[in-house]
Amino acid sequence: MSETISFDDFLKVDIRVGTILEVNDFPKAKKPAYQLTIDFGALGIKKSSAQITDLYSKEELVHRQVSAIVNFKPRQIANFLSEVLVLGVYNTDGDVVLLKSAKTITNGEQVR
Repeated sequence: MSETISFDDFLKVDIRVGTILEVNDFPKAKKPAYQLTIDFGALGIKKSSAQITDLYSKEELVHRQVSAIVNFKPRQIANFLSEVLVLGVYNTDGDVVLLKSAKTITNGEQVR
């Protein structure tokens, strides 16, 4: 179990919903990954590196809504600047399963 945090700590994490616009292979990544371009509405277009190649094809990711932490400091991964962290859960095989809403949400809406 992780360290207990306060509600104020949780409020510091800015989780938003966005729609994937573009997916590209990321051959320079150490582990298999895609480069995602995600529309977060009023927050703009952001980029993310995601190790989700085992369960998702590029084609099925385009137009899919995802949840992501948008207030992390950007991270340089090889030749790519990842601006947001797309959220998922590791399944029993160690593959990442993306989190998604049961209904379509306006891009940029905050998870609360």
